[in-house]
Amino acid sequence: MRNLQRPGRSPVIAPEAMISTSHPLASQVGIDILKSGGNAVDAAIAACATLCVIEPAMTGIGGDCFALYVPNGATKPIAMNGSGRAPKAASVEKLRDRGIKTIEVQSPHAVTIPGAISAWTKLNDDHGTKGMDELLAPAIRYADNGFPIAHRVGTDWLGLVPKLMADAVSSKVMTVCGKAPVIGSTFRQPLLAATLRKIAKSGRDAFYLGEVAQDIVDRLVGLGGLHTPDDFAAAEAEYVEPIGTTYNGYQVHECPPNGQGICALMLMNILARHDVSALSEVDRVHLLAEAGKLAYHQRDRHITDPSFADIPVDWLLSEAHAVSLDAMIDPTKAGNFHNSDFPNHSDTTYLCCVDRDGNAISFINSLFSGFGSAIMAPKSGVMLQNRGSSFCVDAEHVNRIEGGKRPMHTIIPGMVMRNGKTIAPFGVMGGQYQSVGHTNFLSHVTDRGLDVQEAMDAPRSFAYGRVLQVEDNFAPETYAELERRGHTLEHVTTPLGGSQCVWVDHDNGTLVGGSDPRKDGCAIGY
Repeated sequence: MRNLQRPGRSPVIAPEAMISTSHPLASQVGIDILKSGGNAVDAAIAACATLCVIEPAMTGIGGDCFALYVPNGATKPIAMNGSGRAPKAASVEKLRDRGIKTIEVQSPHAVTIPGAISAWTKLNDDHGTKGMDELLAPAIRYADNGFPIAHRVGTDWLGLVPKLMADAVSSKVMTVCGKAPVIGSTFRQPLLAATLRKIAKSGRDAFYLGEVAQDIVDRLVGLGGLHTPDDFAAAEAEYVEPIGTTYNGYQVHECPPNGQGICALMLMNILARHDVSALSEVDRVHLLAEAGKLAYHQRDRHITDPSFADIPVDWLLSEAHAVSLDAMIDPTKAGNFHNSDFPNHSDTTYLCCVDRDGNAISFINSLFSGFGSAIMAPKSGVMLQNRGSSFCVDAEHVNRIEGGKRPMHTIIPGMVMRNGKTIAPFGVMGGQYQSVGHTNFLSHVTDRGLDVQEAMDAPRSFAYGRVLQVEDNFAPETYAELERRGHTLEHVTTPLGGSQCVWVDHDNGTLVGGSDPRKDGCAIGY
């Protein structure tokens, strides 16, 4: 229980339904859908669509989506992979012939075919109860009439102006006379509103066929891209088989590769070999750093689109593998196991929801980097992701670019279950950090006994490459001891990630929600 004399927020407790998002307006949209009879899938789509308008640096309809959905009574989640593929014409050889050795964030070759709308419409068709017209109405209203710029949204926007100014369309549409909109001011996106109306009326085909798709293709081809209308016509989100592990008696489910959820599970398997509850702060940070470096090494070596490679999932999640990785950790000294060559980024939005019938969804949508590629289609107002910058232009690398291939993905929804019952949809935004974030959050709750809000509020660290990134609220002696153990500390100027969770308290018959103070959002229940 938190000290009520100190700044902070309490977890939200409600009896029937709850949604948690990274923006209060999106949370309100979701709760309105739930109160009007919609289910968790309906609320998630409506809230996410709203976030695609009001948090445009973090997410958009030109991005990708993953989800884990547990209908009431189900014993495992339904997993949705809404990640996009490279154009069919793409290859290492073609890019090399053009002198491209690295796919830069703002290159047209970084733009994979967006998968979000396909995922939304498929989930809506199969598991929703309301029409897309009703679900997209709030997002359309905010895009048309304008929305106030929230504090974190405005702060992120300010730092991304140079990126927006590099694009002829984005510089005009997404800035105010070349500057970021002021926090508290109102910003409109009428082009995006018009596109959302088309999707509300005609569903998936309004985005992947016809004038919206052609607008995107024309823009990308004009910049040297290899995209075709056929690439968009063929785009299709798909259901996949979730993967999981057991941590402190809880079954933790993640989406399978091409996502990095398997990295979080490997991390949990390593931590499960330790009595984390008995460790000091510095020992917890050190263990998480060392386990993280080892798990990310395995991620970068093995994880890609499973349609293009045989990924040894069972072996990576085996006890023997966890034992071998754990044996490499020195509890008194930092190791240098691997320097990841995966590009750095941190921009995503995550939400989760449990409805009055007990249906639960964990839902994540992303443009990858801030404003994605910052390439905007001029007629439709669609900001395009840069997920293809994850590909390697190396014919020998498992994650090399190939036609129709999905890149290794960082965005990962999580779901916790126990004894066949849903316990918690949860997620942690923050690009690379997400696998560590999932592990750290669940460890705080299940090892240390923190409530979901306390677990989010706790200071964060992330070992990446040769540095250990740390937030500024650890004890001073922790920093000193970490440096003594050989860690090179980087005191981050922006927070590590953001998170949401709705925890089902079966004993008391309530829902307990948390939302990360590092973002603008909140949990709302009724």
